[in-house]
Amino acid sequence: MTAFQAHCRRVLDDIRAQGRYRTFTPLRKTAAGYPLYRDSDGRDVVVWSSNDYLAMGSHPAVIAAACDAARDMGAGAGGTRNISGTSPLHDALEAELADLHGKQAALLFTSGFVSNQASLATMLNNPPDGPDHPWHVFSDAKNHASMITGMRGTPAIRAIFRHNDMAHLESLLRAAPAAAPKLIVFESVYSMDGDIAPLGAICDLAERYGAMTYLDEVHAVGMYGPSGGGVSERDRVAHRIDIIEGTLAKAFGCHGGYIAGDADVVDFIRSSAPGFIFTTSLPPMTIAAALASIRHVRQDTGRRARLFERADTLKRRFDAAGLPRLPSASHIVPLHVGDAALCTEISQRLLRDFALYATPINYPTVPRGEERLRFTPGPLHTDAMMDALVSALLAIMPRREARAA
Repeated sequence: MTAFQAHCRRVLDDIRAQGRYRTFTPLRKTAAGYPLYRDSDGRDVVVWSSNDYLAMGSHPAVIAAACDAARDMGAGAGGTRNISGTSPLHDALEAELADLHGKQAALLFTSGFVSNQASLATMLNNPPDGPDHPWHVFSDAKNHASMITGMRGTPAIRAIFRHNDMAHLESLLRAAPAAAPKLIVFESVYSMDGDIAPLGAICDLAERYGAMTYLDEVHAVGMYGPSGGGVSERDRVAHRIDIIEGTLAKAFGCHGGYIAGDADVVDFIRSSAPGFIFTTSLPPMTIAAALASIRHVRQDTGRRARLFERADTLKRRFDAAGLPRLPSASHIVPLHVGDAALCTEISQRLLRDFALYATPINYPTVPRGEERLRFTPGPLHTDAMMDALVSALLAIMPRREARAA
């Protein structure tokens, strides 16, 4: 055994001892029966932790678009965007995304993680006034790992402001050199807590201190705003945000990530980001499915309304049952556990004994002591499914006073 192999074993043993070792649960999604999946024993399992928030991954129009494109153009793109990997569908999807956010241009990436990492790293490695004048970047303390990865390893001077704390953000902006290039990096919906950033207040500070803004809307696009443009559309501030980043893999039910913004900025990232340039393009069938999904979602206000009604209903049912729900201003419903081993055990018992699937969220995704189960009710979760879930949780978890606000 090499020294590194021994190191890996020690680290894995420590993770197991802490009760936060992650195992994958193989479940087969059923397009016709979503949110029902099928486990390895052939049981139907109700999944409560999918990010396919609007059930668009199973929508007939989306499936048909993917099948038609696969029959017409094959399974894969066959190259990078620069080497035979750009189809008319890619161009159409980028135009649709730019229009969704009211921006001049958009750029597709192979995932939301890559879109954040590649875009931020490219920007921060290229300060506008040259290497002697690095960016000052201001990052919310609860930003996603993809954003943190994009910021790290760059020459940018990074300051972390307390989560959604505008006074702290302003104090950091005030302390930075007035002439320095500044970028505020934040999310709209924070997926582990379900809270929402004060986008208007952040834009006010950005304008006051001459900062650019970079907003991650991955847990909001498709759901919030009159046409699903996200919280920035809902709050009527999209035009004040320089770069909006989103995903095709959550509410739109497909795969891929993107940014939207000023045409020159997007073109610079397209021309400079290794994470874009040197990777195979998204398959045409995936692009076709995403395009069909976005066009449907933008018109389907009833589906979005049903999502929020279902989330509100589950919150009320958790509260009425005395389950320890955490406060949430969004469609995400977290349930506090507070111990990694117990969180994993509850998840395993839900699946084993009740055919219900809810992912345990442990460190490092959330701080130690904040372990939780994260529920994402969607438009196809029924009242009967909620009744079964609440009964199962009450059978497993001790009854405690709800923490919701």
